Amino acid sequence: METNGYPAKHYDQPTKRYVQTMDLKSDDNEIIRRYREAHDKEHFWTEIGRGIKAVGILEMEVYIQGTRLVMIVDAPADFDWNSAMSRLATMPRQAEWEAHVAQFQSCDDNATSDQKWQMMERIFHIYDEQ
Repeated sequence: METNGYPAKHYDQPTKRYVQTMDLKSDDNEIIRRYREAHDKEHFWTEIGRGIKAVGILEMEVYIQGTRLVMIVDAPADFDWNSAMSRLATMPRQAEWEAHVAQFQSCDDNATSDQKWQMMERIFHIYDEQ
């Protein structure tokens, strides 16, 4: 378990952050291993990464604890989530990717990414008010 933290990117523009959560369908070690493998550098589909960048997302991170997933998305301050997700759904291999990872996720097999991941509400922060 990483206790030294993870480096954060710095952007030369104002940004905003989205945080979403989802659960894997099972705590079976093989399910978790295969989901992790689908997201490692060797197995992650390059078309999916290109699509994510093409819709304006600056950074996307997925964290795991047991079967709980948390995704953090950094985007420009003027980013429109709904239109970006609509565009992302049409990108090459996106539907195929969603079907591939759905076998591990606790959701409807035909759900889109935006239907699977539930937006989290920030209830605390210590940043200076802007």
